[in-house]
Amino acid sequence: MSITSQLQADMKDAMRAKDQQRLDTIRMALASIKNAQIELGHEPDDLEAIKVVQKEAKRRRDAATEYNKAKRPDLAALEEAELAILEAYLPTMLDAATLRPLVAAVIEEVGAKSVADLAKLMPVLMQRFKGQAEGRTINEVARELLSA
Repeated sequence: MSITSQLQADMKDAMRAKDQQRLDTIRMALASIKNAQIELGHEPDDLEAIKVVQKEAKRRRDAATEYNKAKRPDLAALEEAELAILEAYLPTMLDAATLRPLVAAVIEEVGAKSVADLAKLMPVLMQRFKGQAEGRTINEVARELLSA
């Protein structure tokens, strides 16, 4: 089942359950996918739809961080709740511990020696782990390994 059809089915379930927050979040995700369809000029395939949902999840994560910095835990909690709903539709991402040996192998392959080589290393890492890990996590692991 594609992510779009899963979202549509879950939207109907949320309507029946009268779960307003879940319903609003799913509607927002479907609207973003529809906007992507208009931009692309064709029905987004599953990978494109996942990218859209990942982008929405990143927006929620960043907003929650900013709300926490501004000492607004009430708004941060709303964003985190929406983030949890969106993450249920995304494939699991590799964590830093799992990435460490993989990034170390790419560092050896590219021949990067220091943090100054990060500019030539990051494009290779982003291409290799596209859709498997967040860019922020990849960058943190690469910096940690290059500075060690």
